[in-house]
Amino acid sequence: MDLPIDHFRLLGVSPSAAPEAILRRLEARCDSPPDQGFTHEVLLQRADLLRRSADLLTDPADRGEYEAALLRLSESHPNGTVGLDLPTSSEVAGLILLWEANGALEAFQLARQGLQPPQAPALGSGREADLTLLAALACRDAAVEEQDQRRYESAAQLLIDGIELQQRMGKLPDQQRQLEDAVQGLTPFRILDLLSRDLGDQDSHQRGLTLLDELVVARGGLEAADADGDQPGSLSQEDFESFFHQIRRFLTVQEQIDLFSRWFQGGAADAGFLTVLALTAAGFSRRKPEFLEQARDRLQTLANADLDPMPLLGCLDLLLGNVKDADRHFAILRDPDLQAWFLNHPGDRLAAQCEYCRAWLERDVLPGYRDVDASGADLDAWFADRDVQGFVDRLDRKASRQIGAEEISLTWAAAGDASLAASSEAAESDQDVDSEDADATPLWQQRFWQQSWFRPAAAALALVGITVAGVGLVRRNWDPAPLLPETASLSAEEQDDDRVDEKQELDAASSPADDEPIASLKPDLDPSAPAEPLLSDAPTEAELQALLQGWLDAKALILSGEPADLSVVAREPLVKRVELERAADQAVGRSKSIDASITTIEVVDRKPLRIELLAQVAYSDRLQAADGTVIDETAPTDFSVTYVLGRDGTQWRLHDYIPGS
Repeated sequence: MDLPIDHFRLLGVSPSAAPEAILRRLEARCDSPPDQGFTHEVLLQRADLLRRSADLLTDPADRGEYEAALLRLSESHPNGTVGLDLPTSSEVAGLILLWEANGALEAFQLARQGLQPPQAPALGSGREADLTLLAALACRDAAVEEQDQRRYESAAQLLIDGIELQQRMGKLPDQQRQLEDAVQGLTPFRILDLLSRDLGDQDSHQRGLTLLDELVVARGGLEAADADGDQPGSLSQEDFESFFHQIRRFLTVQEQIDLFSRWFQGGAADAGFLTVLALTAAGFSRRKPEFLEQARDRLQTLANADLDPMPLLGCLDLLLGNVKDADRHFAILRDPDLQAWFLNHPGDRLAAQCEYCRAWLERDVLPGYRDVDASGADLDAWFADRDVQGFVDRLDRKASRQIGAEEISLTWAAAGDASLAASSEAAESDQDVDSEDADATPLWQQRFWQQSWFRPAAAALALVGITVAGVGLVRRNWDPAPLLPETASLSAEEQDDDRVDEKQELDAASSPADDEPIASLKPDLDPSAPAEPLLSDAPTEAELQALLQGWLDAKALILSGEPADLSVVAREPLVKRVELERAADQAVGRSKSIDASITTIEVVDRKPLRIELLAQVAYSDRLQAADGTVIDETAPTDFSVTYVLGRDGTQWRLHDYIPGS
């Protein structure tokens, strides 16, 4: 074997070492052989090779001749080395000395080669055992040298080669396990190494994405509850967040959307919010509002108790031109500092919302992607974009058609005139044509252009945005209950303005049998006036049931044509909804007699400013013409209804209900 090492390096002395220093070094090396488990025979051969080098270097004539040979080689081959020609019996000992002389990579490669046919030693021989052990030790040290040079993927590949060799030999399970632990510990560094390379190296980039996916899945998500760092190669949550924060900037926004979506679908709830941010960043940077719509839909499906979704929903609705819903979401904020910032903003509500939205984009949304410019969020450019305007206009037309169809349907039902069906279709068609051909700027756009919302607010920006820790995970309490004074509104329950009327839902679910004598099933209908305002800080179940009964009784009185003060028990939107229903009946000379009573209630969720109840309601009604003729009626039926109460100042009122839930 031609060993790629010279006598000076093999012995561990400098080329200028005196004979006395060489002899001292020889003695030290012979007295401290490696103790990893090599055979006694190979250690004797190692000592013999050391003495041969010392004999050559301490003999003036032999040393002079050897140094002249080294000089000639360096002149003709500047990068060459004088190889030591070793007999076959001393090859393993020479490789051990090469490994000890910091030639771990060469020692591993030559040891692995020596274990391959036709050079493979006899099975069970000492030579086989020594080469197998040396290959494991040299492989691990070579990987450390590569890691010190920040060549993490190269280090990992060396370890993988060593593991495969140990698996084939099947002799040293402990050494194999150490190699496996080492390659596992390199995983985060490999990912960073591969992903930070130029995007032109797609093979490396895709390998990095695969490793990242495997790492997150193996640890159970972005926030693994048991990630304490005790297992070999595992990261504590703090270390993982730091690592994830570093690699995000090497991922494109679409890559992050794909990864986060896959992790979320696999059960990693924390990835759901990052998907929302990535979709928003992609949509805003590329002027693709459909991505923002996807982000809003995804946000509404998240069930994270630590996240308040209202300001985020407000921003997304604002960017989609839905100013009404945005205002409602911004009215329900948990953070008192954020509430105070909005209340103290020098501009109007829309100006404050736009400023908050811009800061949110710049601080929490746009940073952290390889292909997204995070230098600034230009809302002017966003709303001036033709694609954005076209998308929002389509949303406006869709909403107008829905509202128009519902109003026509209500009028048609109130009049009892089938001919209005054709009119509703014609009206909807005309509305579509008018919307398509209208030259006027949409109202939402006019409203935006009338605002001067790009005001300097350096101090205010300290309060806006959402705190992003380490990996950018947002940590806020998800509690839509708190309501701001004078702008009280619902949270998640009131995100649908077109919710069907409670009575219509109940009617749809309860049609009496054709052969049932309807009139004979009706009890006497005798609603009462609503109760006094509920002002208790912690209402009892009896008080809550009384409030709900007051709502049902007052509603029944109004629909029957009698006066009642619904504002005692319900907020204004619900009151107007009942008044609209009564106006439709009155227009065609009819009235409703309703008998509804709360039989049981269950408190589903109770907070200082919000209470959610699940109630069982016994319900029946009768629709009568002006002469008292019964037009239709609903047989007595029991239903489940979810009621949401909110505290407006000191008074509890009904804020919303969800029939049939």
